[in-house]
Amino acid sequence: MVNEIQDNAAPALGEKAWYIVTTYSKNEQKAAENLKRRIETMGMQKYILRIVVAEHAVPVLNKDGTPTGETKMENYYPGYFFVEMIMTDESWYIVRNTPGVTGIVGSSGGGQKPCPVPREQIEPVLKRMNMIEESMYDRYQVGDVVRIIHGALEGTEGTIESIDRQTGMVCVHTIFFGRVTPVDLEFSEIEKLSE
Repeated sequence: MVNEIQDNAAPALGEKAWYIVTTYSKNEQKAAENLKRRIETMGMQKYILRIVVAEHAVPVLNKDGTPTGETKMENYYPGYFFVEMIMTDESWYIVRNTPGVTGIVGSSGGGQKPCPVPREQIEPVLKRMNMIEESMYDRYQVGDVVRIIHGALEGTEGTIESIDRQTGMVCVHTIFFGRVTPVDLEFSEIEKLSE
């Protein structure tokens, strides 16, 4: 069935969405590489669009807790990686049958396809990986309450005072040492709090 898809075929059904793929902890990168190879060999580039392993560099420490000067990659979400795809029988089959993949979150079994990750839940993951999309700005307005998710003020809440789509900068008014203080942040450093 998979081999019948032609290279020039346009995606027929559904829209692209993000899905959470499960694997063994510390095996995320290997499973993602296996999936990338399968996508290439089976010509599924138009259906399985992006794969994200949410890794970041962390310092390697000596036994006494002092940094060695080296870094290692660590996954923000051990045992998971993210796939943007157009859900078809073929794309679902390829992902779930990739060596190292143990499942897709939101699939209840019995042949039922998984549910995609809601936009507001995948957005912080993409922001952490500095994968900012123009459509993300549409959810944010002046006056919205946000949380700072990176840097020295991580965890601090504030109100958006201005958004500059051109530069990707956001001015947030937050309480700092008992005073309202404007803070200029990159768009990737904030997440909207639930309404």
